Amino acid sequence: MSAGSPLGVPVHSDPPGGYRAVGVWGLGVTVYFVAITYRTSLGVAALDATQRFDINASALSTFSILQLLVYAGMQIPVGLLVDRLGTKKVLTLGVVLFTAGQFGFAFSESYAAALACRALLGCGDAMTFISVLRLGARWFPARRGPVIAQIAGLIGMAGNLVTTLVLARLLGAFGWTATFAGSALGGLVLLVLVVTLLRDHPKGYAVVNSPHVGGGYVRRQILRTWREPGTRLGMWVHFTTQFPGMVFLLLWGMPFLVEGQGLERARAGELLTLVVLSNMAVGLVFGQLIARHHAARAPLALGTVAVTAAVWASVLLWPGHAPMWLLVLLCTVLGACGPASMIGFDFARPANPPERQGTASGIVNVGGFTASMTTLLAVGVLLDLTGGSFRAGFASIFVLQALGVVQILRLRGRARERERERVVASRVEAVHVPVSR
Repeated sequence: MSAGSPLGVPVHSDPPGGYRAVGVWGLGVTVYFVAITYRTSLGVAALDATQRFDINASALSTFSILQLLVYAGMQIPVGLLVDRLGTKKVLTLGVVLFTAGQFGFAFSESYAAALACRALLGCGDAMTFISVLRLGARWFPARRGPVIAQIAGLIGMAGNLVTTLVLARLLGAFGWTATFAGSALGGLVLLVLVVTLLRDHPKGYAVVNSPHVGGGYVRRQILRTWREPGTRLGMWVHFTTQFPGMVFLLLWGMPFLVEGQGLERARAGELLTLVVLSNMAVGLVFGQLIARHHAARAPLALGTVAVTAAVWASVLLWPGHAPMWLLVLLCTVLGACGPASMIGFDFARPANPPERQGTASGIVNVGGFTASMTTLLAVGVLLDLTGGSFRAGFASIFVLQALGVVQILRLRGRARERERERVVASRVEAVHVPVSR
């Protein structure tokens, strides 16, 4: 029987999980799923957007870059908000913002108004994933963390499939306004469910947060989180692994496959779907491996980077168009980038106490989206400078991968040593020796 506090609250902080945990966490993941469908909805409406707003390709790409900019810029503030206000309040605000953005986008007639709506959507979207990670950490035992995080990412990726398979057909059948406004109704339903059913933590497992007063709290929270080598290692793992798949899915995959490799749009769409399916399958495998073998985190991350670089190099250096088998291999490998980036959170999670989990997740999440924005811009600039050479454009991938690998190798030893110290300290604190009378 575990010892209790004077208030009857369990001393241990590891929640029990169970069916109620699955239900509450599942609601949070549903919010993330809907946010992903809204985030990626422009991908299937790109041609419609160019006609509706009378814009060129550069202006169209601004939608994606702006969303990533807002998303990345919001990560640390959202992490602080989650730690300070709790998951329910932040998720509620996120649902309000991304639903308003989707509704506004449905009725936008001008490019400026549409940009503002996508920025609003990106702001709400930014509040979902960190909240879901925090929700999983507060409702499930720590040993389940890697699997829970990977499943959350997997369900989020399923939102891409809904966008590709469902929203695209609705757009063709019902038009712009009806499709986007209709999809936004899902956000209103979610808002009611979150307000009435979501809970931050199981009864008796509340986190005792440190006092937060003004800017001093914010500064201390960020500095203490950043000083942990595991936080910085997690950020660089996320930075190095996520962006090749993200850039390919978000913007440059279709142009590369159609214009650079001479494929028909339908076949290119099938390959993009393969990236999503691979992501979902690899996520389950990585989650199970890390849950059972904690030491596999760094080898899996570095191995994914190495394989991604090798396959990309093979495709870019192939004389003429790459064969279909190699493009299939590329898209399969790119699907592993998302699950590999989730390993970053598995480094930051044990490095920080519960009251800093949101801030730590925010710092980690900044890494991959910063790399994605940088690569989106770099590929575009290099394509313009070289007259449309995809070999030159995608060469920027290797530069960012090299930078990230150097930082991972530099921080890996310190993070491992610090993690061991924390494990030993927690075991010592958990020992309960009754006093004899």
